[in-house]
Amino acid sequence: MNITEKNNQIIIDGIKDFNVTHIFDCGQCFRWNKEDDGSYTGVVKNKVINVEQHDSTVIFNNITIDDYNMVKEYFDLDTDYAEIKSNVNTDEIMAEAIKFGSGIRILNQDEWEIMISFMISANNRIPMIKKVIENLSSCFGDYICNYRGRDYYSFPTAEQLSVVSVDKIQECKAGFRSPRLKAAAERFLTEKNIIYNIKNTSYDEGLAYLKTYSGIGDKVANCILLFSMKQFDTFPVDVWVRRVMQTLYVDKNTKDVDIQKFAERKFGKFSGYAQQYLFYYAREQGIGK
Repeated sequence: MNITEKNNQIIIDGIKDFNVTHIFDCGQCFRWNKEDDGSYTGVVKNKVINVEQHDSTVIFNNITIDDYNMVKEYFDLDTDYAEIKSNVNTDEIMAEAIKFGSGIRILNQDEWEIMISFMISANNRIPMIKKVIENLSSCFGDYICNYRGRDYYSFPTAEQLSVVSVDKIQECKAGFRSPRLKAAAERFLTEKNIIYNIKNTSYDEGLAYLKTYSGIGDKVANCILLFSMKQFDTFPVDVWVRRVMQTLYVDKNTKDVDIQKFAERKFGKFSGYAQQYLFYYAREQGIGK
């Protein structure tokens, strides 16, 4: 890769296994939105970043070279995805899914933000999840800047959310999840170190701990573990993953827990990557719909 800085941009030429649509539309993040020109704008560590791609050239707008390490970590640029694909590519189904979502990378997202975001995702649609998160950010987060005519705010901290009433959270359209979000914020204040250390523990320990939070079951816990805690040997099962697995791999009556066990045996420590390729493939192709 060749990295240069120009006019408040970081330009990376020769980037491999990177596709903005695959990355931002594969179900792992909720604060990135597609612009009319095909680029995506989102918030990372309280910075507003716009990402555009032209073949193997990716341009990160609204940041400087001083932010490169943040970009490198967030977009997982040091990971060899060719090797990951080689290990995940176990059959013709996965070969097709990998080809379809070849530019997927699992982002390194903040544990607190992902925990709350996926609590909001329970029994919810992506447009509504995104709306609730933006409402919480604009109401309780800090103003960052106006970019391309739109105001951006930081994701509210646990401190900010913990002092807000349940009624105020409900006004952000969080619904029945509102008391759980406030309770999570209050608890997080005293257990922050535990949350941020889960990436260094076993999968089973992390899963058991997260499920002690009201509003976090198996699916939500596994998403948190995969998308912010580097537990790549898990295989979260949602409606699209269930459909693709029951259509292409297992019997249609197979339960989610058994689908997960089947996939984790099949893909091992690369299960999380396999899940992302299959999720994106199933949803975009309408498999099992």
